[in-house]
Amino acid sequence: MNNKTLDTKHGHWILAKMGKRVLRPGGKELTLKLIDNLNIQNNHDVVEFAPGIGFTASLVLQKKPNTYIGIELNEEATQKLRKLISGANRKIINANATETTLPENSADVVYGEAMLTMQSDQKKSAIVKEAYRILKKGGLYGIHELSLFPDDLADNSKNDIKKGLMQSIQVNARPLTEKEWVSILENEGFRIMRIEKNPMTLLEPQRIIDDEGFWRFCKIVFNILTHPKERKRILEMRKVFRKYKNQMAAIAIVVEK
Repeated sequence: MNNKTLDTKHGHWILAKMGKRVLRPGGKELTLKLIDNLNIQNNHDVVEFAPGIGFTASLVLQKKPNTYIGIELNEEATQKLRKLISGANRKIINANATETTLPENSADVVYGEAMLTMQSDQKKSAIVKEAYRILKKGGLYGIHELSLFPDDLADNSKNDIKKGLMQSIQVNARPLTEKEWVSILENEGFRIMRIEKNPMTLLEPQRIIDDEGFWRFCKIVFNILTHPKERKRILEMRKVFRKYKNQMAAIAIVVEK
């Protein structure tokens, strides 16, 4: 995998190119619930895994935490984020979320969105383990990811969904059921505090308006209409999301060390 430049064939970067800022499966609504449940205070040291284009970081920084550190693997994204996020006690580190280089017991809050879904189960566990390592006792870890349901969803259905996601967003997405997400978090020592869910309607018009506002929605639609190649890919993604709408959802979980 090339971690130096952005892979613009990936679905989320295509959406970003079209002007979409909210790239999380549960939309802005679920991101705001996650932030609210993390209860960030101005004396907290906050770490974000994979800030992406920095949308959630901008919301968190409005809370004026004591420090903010973003851990971003991609070098090009890191440079873009450093132009966006700067100032005293604000920094972006180009590192892997499995090895952040941060001291243990150094953070009050750690969170990451739409990044564990893209990892193997082993890598998911390694990232959760690193969150546990750097958190202080009593610290909170929050995730916002793609989920499958029901918990007893058949393996062949899971494989069909993963194949559909891979073909449309061109990322090897591996969403889990709620029970499986909880298991990975609890296996690394966390205690479940809060679980929130939202429908997976990322590319539906009303969700885009709610996330982006009406005028940005119009701009995004114009950009999609005037970029045939990107329009084709986005319609493919929406087709897959609609096809599996009864087996996919967005989930946000907050846990305590």
